[in-house]
Amino acid sequence: MKKNNETKYNINQIPLDKLKLWNFDNISGNIIHESGSFFSIEGIEVTTNWGKIQSWQQPIINQPEIGFLGILTKKINGILHFLLQAKIEPGNLNIVQLSPTLQATKSNYTKAHKGNAPLFLEYFNGSKKVEILLDQLQSEQGARFIKKRNRNIIIQIDEDIDVPDNFVWLTLGQIKGLIQHNNIVNMDTRTVISGIPYGTMDAGTVKFFSNLSNNNVNESLLNSILIGDLSYKNIDDIISWITRLKINYFIEIKKIPLKALDNWAYNGMSIMHKDKKYFSVIGVNVEIGNREVVSWDQPMIKPAQEGIIAFLVKEINGVYHFLVQAKFEAGNYDILELAPTVQCLTGNYRIGENEYSVPFIDDVLGASPDRIWISTYQSEEGGRFFKEQNLNRIVEVNDEFSIDIPENYCWMTLNQLLTFIKFNNYVNIAARSLISAISF
Repeated sequence: MKKNNETKYNINQIPLDKLKLWNFDNISGNIIHESGSFFSIEGIEVTTNWGKIQSWQQPIINQPEIGFLGILTKKINGILHFLLQAKIEPGNLNIVQLSPTLQATKSNYTKAHKGNAPLFLEYFNGSKKVEILLDQLQSEQGARFIKKRNRNIIIQIDEDIDVPDNFVWLTLGQIKGLIQHNNIVNMDTRTVISGIPYGTMDAGTVKFFSNLSNNNVNESLLNSILIGDLSYKNIDDIISWITRLKINYFIEIKKIPLKALDNWAYNGMSIMHKDKKYFSVIGVNVEIGNREVVSWDQPMIKPAQEGIIAFLVKEINGVYHFLVQAKFEAGNYDILELAPTVQCLTGNYRIGENEYSVPFIDDVLGASPDRIWISTYQSEEGGRFFKEQNLNRIVEVNDEFSIDIPENYCWMTLNQLLTFIKFNNYVNIAARSLISAISF
């Protein structure tokens, strides 16, 4: 709240054709930056044999460069602390959110914007010798970006550093506590900490340590996080399930001119679907006092509705299992990714507006309060998405909930999900957002 009051900002929507340094390409109508850097808004045509809607056209963000999402850590009084910054992004709902130490696209850190280099870049670009705790390539939103990835990296330092006023040291527990509140911890911080591993133990070792604990430990959740050999399906079975789906189903993406998209048109202000569904492409003029560049224009994606992402969780043989969906999205790097049980826009299930049924939506929305582990609103990344938030929910189902599930779903322990996060393009950003909120 203090940083919200202290930081000067002014964000206004303007017509797309009035954006400074951005142009509609004469031939394609694609929206591109004069420098050729940053990103572009392009058109694609999608064809697939998956689901009820097997062909469509849409705008999509093309940002082929890989950016940094990096967090510096340091032990303070024997406890590992994470350095986060209070940062304003033009699309943030509550203006200031806690972002990673370094949150920068390649265009940002190579100073294509003619501004200053991001703080602490030298710890992440190889200029300094550091201890790397986590280093992964992770995907972005597959329905909005075409094959976009960022480097998620956590580094530990021992040296004392000068910390600017808009940065703060927090423990992992404090960060997870803040995620229990609406729109405080941004998407980039959530995706980085979601990859933190907790190790794998046998059941006897987990039982021994849980008995030593003076805390009221949820043993089924502890088993789900730490045990690798009590799962409903083993890792090889899950890999085979993913492989089988990738072989049986396909997505073909063809780039087409943005101005030639069926059912999408520029109305003099923004690019919208004819039925005002899904999302629109808008233009904004931005003035923010504490950024490398204090004023700029850019296109953004504005949602037509809020979204819902949710995991259903069931105890199987004394271990919590998460109901994971194999989800096909147009921008996925390799056809499908592991997603939450439910991941949809609200318009996709509302009576009279839905184009297709959303499995398990009633279990998520109709859950009794005692079954809800987590229920908060969390923002999408505010650098590209304008005031977009999703209801993030984790719901425990009862014993009567069937273990039998549709073809594109699988029961997985949290330990298994964390194993897949280690590797590129397996667990999508919506699932990682939910996983980041889980504490034990």
